[in-house]
Amino acid sequence: MKFSKTDIPDVILCEPTVIKDERGYFFESFNKNIFEKHLGKSIHFCQDNEAKSTKGVLRGLHYQLPPFAQSKLVRVISGKVLDIAVDIRRDSPTFGQYVAVELSGENKHQLFVPAGFAHGYVVLSDEAIFSYKVDNYYHKESERGIIYNDSELQIDWKLPFKELNISEKDKIQPKFNKADLFETNIFGE
Repeated sequence: MKFSKTDIPDVILCEPTVIKDERGYFFESFNKNIFEKHLGKSIHFCQDNEAKSTKGVLRGLHYQLPPFAQSKLVRVISGKVLDIAVDIRRDSPTFGQYVAVELSGENKHQLFVPAGFAHGYVVLSDEAIFSYKVDNYYHKESERGIIYNDSELQIDWKLPFKELNISEKDKIQPKFNKADLFETNIFGE
């Protein structure tokens, strides 16, 4: 597994070693020892989630507040998405900046999104199966979001707005400057 820091160093691109032959392929999608050695700390993923969506479906920007904040390790099993991680840690030098990475079933890349980031993605292919690990359970009262088209963030979702398929919940999220954000970098990331 190759680990690369993105433009926001706490968000890490993980590229697995894929072994291919005439029968197909094999790769190790997660190894706790290797992952923790790279992070320099332990992580305790407790739940795996999977979502299937069609082209234009935009999910995000979501996060949970402490003490229920979640780090995520995200990947695409089939199809292609544009994955977004927005730094919402007020004391961070990259506060308000975001990372955008294409994840696909073909490239098999994964993105580690630490707690303190809002996360979202949009499906760029006809269909996509999105999978992710989290290190904290879902907690409805701690769930928060930021509106996907916030003018301060200026996220390029790579699709025209008229092609986006957005839930009613995500259409009414607050703007970045009105959202409940992380006051400090309590996770040391």
